[in-house]
Amino acid sequence: MFVPLRLKSGGFGVCAQQTARRKNMKFKLVSKFKPAGDQPEAIAKLLGGLKKGSRYQTLRGVTGVGKTFIMANVIAKLQKPTLVIAPNKTLAAQLYAEYKNFFPENRVCYFVSYYDYYQPEAYIPVSDTYIGKEAMINEAIDRLRHFATTSLMSRRDVIVVASVSCIYNLGVPETYFASTLNLKIGQPITRGDLIRQLVKIHFERNQTALKRGAFRVRGDIFEIMPASEEIIYRIGISDQKISDIAVSDVFNKSGKNFSRLDEAIIFPPKHFVSTEPERERAMKEIKAELKERLDYLNKNNLFLEAERLERRTKYDLEMIKTLGYCHGIENYSRPMSGKLAGEPPATLLEYFKRPDDFLTIIDESHIAVPQIRGMYEGDQSRKQILVRHGFRLPSALDNRPLNFKEFEERIGQTIFTSATPAGFEIKNSGETVEAIIRPTGLVDPEIEIRPVFDKKNKISQIDDLIKEIVKKSASGEKVLALTLTKKMAEELADFLASKNIKTQYIHSDVKTLERAQILTDFRKGEFDVLVGINLLREGIDLPEVSLVAILDADKEGFLRSDVSLIQTMGRAARNIKGKVILYADNITGSIKEAVSQTNRRREIQLAYNKKHKIIPKSIAKEIKDFLNVD
Repeated sequence: MFVPLRLKSGGFGVCAQQTARRKNMKFKLVSKFKPAGDQPEAIAKLLGGLKKGSRYQTLRGVTGVGKTFIMANVIAKLQKPTLVIAPNKTLAAQLYAEYKNFFPENRVCYFVSYYDYYQPEAYIPVSDTYIGKEAMINEAIDRLRHFATTSLMSRRDVIVVASVSCIYNLGVPETYFASTLNLKIGQPITRGDLIRQLVKIHFERNQTALKRGAFRVRGDIFEIMPASEEIIYRIGISDQKISDIAVSDVFNKSGKNFSRLDEAIIFPPKHFVSTEPERERAMKEIKAELKERLDYLNKNNLFLEAERLERRTKYDLEMIKTLGYCHGIENYSRPMSGKLAGEPPATLLEYFKRPDDFLTIIDESHIAVPQIRGMYEGDQSRKQILVRHGFRLPSALDNRPLNFKEFEERIGQTIFTSATPAGFEIKNSGETVEAIIRPTGLVDPEIEIRPVFDKKNKISQIDDLIKEIVKKSASGEKVLALTLTKKMAEELADFLASKNIKTQYIHSDVKTLERAQILTDFRKGEFDVLVGINLLREGIDLPEVSLVAILDADKEGFLRSDVSLIQTMGRAARNIKGKVILYADNITGSIKEAVSQTNRRREIQLAYNKKHKIIPKSIAKEIKDFLNVD
């Protein structure tokens, strides 16, 4: 399902002259549309708030009002590097694609967790069960993460679309930047020196298949593939000097179309990188901490914990001494970075350099802000158990995400965007801008409430849903069906498929890039019904959807709260035939509030259309792969 990502040849600032030019590049918004509806007023108010110095602002915009387009206009006028935080990878992928379309001449990057599968290290004292860290790294996403950090190091016209993983420890940017290799024509260097320097910054030597973060040497010709892009540098050495520098797209199999450069900048293939003096200092600190901790454990008759900790730490120290790296080296990030106990880790935010020199946009803030708040406590709870039972040194507690106070200290002016902002945003925002009128004239969808089981007609919500799907499919329209659990989503998808209805399901167990591909295939018409849980609520832009069916809508809880219902119903607001069916036997408080809010906005929109003689039309949006980076 996943198609390998391709970058344009020479996509990154491989030449110092190019880098110097790009540092001064300005954001240039490209769109055939002009701000309309409530967009012009929203843009003006948000820019006014930024100029006044407002720390926080909120854009309260209904689904389909064009919040991303509003923010793109703000970015283009503000001309500052921008961090966009989304609450999940799927929405981040969509925003990444949208911002790339708006800013094709600038650098738009994607930064999310690079794990397809991740089982964190943990210990369960009750059953004496140790669970080792298991992870499956997605190489394509890792490349995009490096692409983001190298871009921030080399230019200003950068938008990074990230998930909340951006608040996790990432290594020290100063060390990362100091470890770059700046190679110039005529620069004195021997073949052996260049090999040693590449190995020193964690490039792997591979004489056969070249891969990201690897190099090979044939005589005096080096071929180097950086971690951030699918390009190959070819470096020639003659008379102990660099005689030739060239670059080519990695897919150029013939090798004949290398472009000549005067200079190349090669960044380390790992974010956790350290120099030899730093490693020596860190190893001394780790040994001292180990001795102190062993004394404590032995004094308290915790001999098993002491033996466990000593064995593991000494093994890791030997690996660091020999290779400069070890499995789980991030747990030694505090001594490696030279930070003090309790000091916040370096994260992606540090790569933006100064809080007053970049804009933060938190998309679907009613979900993203609580996520950012909760990351720290959950991480600390798990690690404290590991430390207590001798699996990790106490310094491992500082390999962590930022807490919310630290996060606030590292961001500057921030705009929250949501159709349903929560208490934090409303309370702290200097300006709350409401956008209800869509440029297309579309109004909020009509809502029908139907029983979970219709006793009169003796049909269930699934039977009724199938009838609706058949009608929509005949007209070439798409349907979203929302269940309460992953298992229910999978079972419903299988059941619909057994009825010859082309269906797919999507939830958090589906791999990151596969989710993006499923959404693209859905829009392309590969199937008619997409079944999901909560990934389909916030922000996902699917204008082909004309029906949103929410099963078991009266089961009060997180997934059926008024906020969740409003967000979910919004998926039908981009199509002129948009309709929502809530299957419920009881009218809950959440249903009443959601329906009331939707009807209020619908009345305002209808009145506006009547006054300005606007004929609504469905949103037309080009179908592109969410993560296509060509």
